[in-house]
Amino acid sequence: MNAMKYKGYAARIEYSDEDDLFVGHIAGIRDVVGFHGDSVQALHAAFEEAVDDYVDTCAKLNRPPQKPFSGKLSLRLEPELHATVAVKAELAHKSINQWVADVLSREARA
Repeated sequence: MNAMKYKGYAARIEYSDEDDLFVGHIAGIRDVVGFHGDSVQALHAAFEEAVDDYVDTCAKLNRPPQKPFSGKLSLRLEPELHATVAVKAELAHKSINQWVADVLSREARA
């Protein structure tokens, strides 16, 4: 699945049959920022406008805009799984972090 992205933000898109519109929200942030359009082109333009408005509004309120994801992921594993992952990473000549990132990246694209 391809995501609509702009300035580091991604969109969550749905279709409203009732309104005959595409309805979107900025994904991955707690603030609620929505937009809509009746075509892909209109939706894309509305998404960019919503992101720009969100960032501008945060600046006017003197608070940083929320970022969707930091790139940090904390996992809790059973000790046996942790040991298995450590061995797999070592055998691949990678750190645990790099090995897990590679596995997740491969699976996310599958």
